Amino acid sequence: MWTSFNQLPDTARVWIYQSARPLTDAEVSAIENELQPAVDNWAAHGTPLLGSAQLLHNRFLIVGVDEGHHLPSGCSIDASVRWVREIGLALKTDFFDRSAAFVTAEGAIETVALPQIKAAVTEGRITPETTVFNNLVATKAELAGNWRIKAEDSWLKRYFKTTAA
Repeated sequence: MWTSFNQLPDTARVWIYQSARPLTDAEVSAIENELQPAVDNWAAHGTPLLGSAQLLHNRFLIVGVDEGHHLPSGCSIDASVRWVREIGLALKTDFFDRSAAFVTAEGAIETVALPQIKAAVTEGRITPETTVFNNLVATKAELAGNWRIKAEDSWLKRYFKTTAA
């Protein structure tokens, strides 16, 4: 059962899928048109799930479910992954991109492939103060308060460690 993302409780479980490229406004609209019917029919063992989805920054697809209403099952989670995979195939983008996403000094969102992170730090493209997206948040409350964080507070912190003499 579809509900507005804003109506989900703070305890709602969320999954964040990051597009490998920015999406156009037309693509965002097309995705939103596909997601509502999918969520309307989302169920765990025949019991409807109360969920929602939203796209943020033309890059991040966020799916949420109110586990207080009914817990999702492995099969229902797999179904949501299939929607995302199918949308990505249709739009020729990868929503399972695990590159580090960060906000540039100019305010744009960029990604850096994992093997290139050390170089991005060395070049100064990513600093301890750079805002990065923590796509591992698990709840709507964490999304609101811990999704955009400083690189030094993320898993990237190991790239900023210096050894004392």
